[in-house]
Amino acid sequence: MDRAMTQWEYLTTPLMIHTTQAILNNWGSQGWELVQVVPGPEGGLVAYLKRPIAGEAAA
Repeated sequence: MDRAMTQWEYLTTPLMIHTTQAILNNWGSQGWELVQVVPGPEGGLVAYLKRPIAGEAAA
């Protein structure tokens, strides 16, 4: 079985505490999957997201 590995594209975006759900729902509706949230500069949060590259077949 020779399966091609899924190719991913990545995105980082700042999260504002009062709009976190809306921000994540927006990216999720575009196919982005949340990978991790980490502390950002000046006490903020940064979200790391990924999704398969468009046109790639799912493995």
